[in-house]
Amino acid sequence: MNATPAMQNVHRQTRQTIVRLLSGMGSTKEISQYLKRFSQLDAARFAVVKVGGAVLRDQLDELVSSLAFLQQVGLTPIVLHGAGPQLDEAMRDAGIEKRVVDNLRYTDAEGLAIVRRVMREENLRLVEALQAEGVRATSIQSGVFECAFLDRERYGLVGKVARVDTDGVGAAIKAGSIPVIASLGETAEGQIVNVNADWAANELIKTLQPYKIVFLTGTGGLLGADGELIDSINLSTEYDELLAQPWLHSGMRVKIEQIHDLLMALPHSSSVSITRPGELAKELFTHKGSGTLVRRGERVLRAERWDQLDLPRLRTLIESAFGRTLAHDYFERTPLLRAYVSEHYRTAVILTEVDGVPYLDKFAVLDDAQGEGLGRAVWQVMREETPRLFWRSRHDNAVNIFYYAESDGCYKQAKWKVFWYGLQAFPDIERAVAHCAVRQPTLLDHSARATSAVQHD
Repeated sequence: MNATPAMQNVHRQTRQTIVRLLSGMGSTKEISQYLKRFSQLDAARFAVVKVGGAVLRDQLDELVSSLAFLQQVGLTPIVLHGAGPQLDEAMRDAGIEKRVVDNLRYTDAEGLAIVRRVMREENLRLVEALQAEGVRATSIQSGVFECAFLDRERYGLVGKVARVDTDGVGAAIKAGSIPVIASLGETAEGQIVNVNADWAANELIKTLQPYKIVFLTGTGGLLGADGELIDSINLSTEYDELLAQPWLHSGMRVKIEQIHDLLMALPHSSSVSITRPGELAKELFTHKGSGTLVRRGERVLRAERWDQLDLPRLRTLIESAFGRTLAHDYFERTPLLRAYVSEHYRTAVILTEVDGVPYLDKFAVLDDAQGEGLGRAVWQVMREETPRLFWRSRHDNAVNIFYYAESDGCYKQAKWKVFWYGLQAFPDIERAVAHCAVRQPTLLDHSARATSAVQHD
């Protein structure tokens, strides 16, 4: 059977979508790693994507394009949306004054009628936009969130989720269709109630425990004191310090506290990404990602002696990360300056010393930790205590992009690139370069393909 012109047009548009999204992302190797990882998950545990009402209003095309890409590569996210700005406008048009109590929209019977209408309209608008692009999508406007009244006298017809029913969501996923869920709930007696979209998303996430959690916003992430995007937050090492910052305004503070509470209730591997709709694929499929990645993270163990570490686990980490064998006498012959190791031994930074200057001997990051930003978190802990450092890296090392950003300079040798930061005097740099040219390797027996993006000998 020959494809109709309409079918050919859909396929052509799909190819264009994929090409456009891939062009702004990382290497094919990175993308393949993530596809393999995601495809091994239970389909319902891939990702929950929470979409704000402003995104539906202002960035619908980018959202549809990104969701279409995910379906084309065989992944089915669960989408939950709000409609805050649309509700504000509809209430104004109806002559209803917005009433907010404790940052929640007070909802009476008249207001609830508008909430139901607007939620239905926005839900169908997204579903129909997806279907117009050949994406299988299912509208789910009720039956997911069973609620109790939060406080009827204080908030009106506003619900707090008591139970999440995922049967409809699961049925859509089994059919390869993206579930698009409106943040409306019902009481056990059948009363429709308004539900805060962030609360609804959190309860859905706690029930499904997805691998990836994505909040799509117009800002594309959390902003720091200087208005610049915060690329990652490791809650285990940064949470208390972050909350103490004077620039952390109330809205962002509440968001970080909510994310912290959410991640504490999820598996260690779960993370929250805050990004723009057009950057969704980049966030999911590249190590660098986009927006702000918030992870539960791991404590960073600091050691100044080898006997303070679990050396068999450390050896396994290094050999697994590099895909090569560590010299049998490595720990005996390598004088340790400091080691920084994530508590579950998935990332390690090992420093020794050469002529009084710290040398980065190993930076090992397991494949599954790269996407969590764990390597960057451990690196930052090391850097705070290490004002100067030098190291070498192979020319084809994919992490060299990161090294260029972290270093003050680089010198290219025949086999190595020598990086440094904090070295001011030319003789110090000269000695560092000379040492890297003759340093003996401690990783042996090259495998056909190293599994880590971080390669030091």
